[in-house]
Amino acid sequence: MANIKGSDIQKVVVACDAGMGSSVMLASQLRRQLKKHRITVEHTPVNSIPADADVVVCHAGLAERARGSAPGKVILPVQVFIGDPAVTRLVKVVESGGELDG
Repeated sequence: MANIKGSDIQKVVVACDAGMGSSVMLASQLRRQLKKHRITVEHTPVNSIPADADVVVCHAGLAERARGSAPGKVILPVQVFIGDPAVTRLVKVVESGGELDG
């Protein structure tokens, strides 16, 4: 399991598979929340996670595929894209400089 300090996060990727729209909404929400911290937020398919991603947010059902696509990166699985406590934890870690693992 990888970990990263909140102050070291530069790029967050929201990865999905089905393209249902909720992951796009999460990426937009995170962009707004993390903008002041100068963190890039992208939305990509789970099989195309960029190598420069620091944290990958994806549905729990896609976590193993994300780990295969982004070995050594922090994978943050969520049950729901909007309102999941894991996303709140990510934002708090960035703001506090704490540590995130996944």
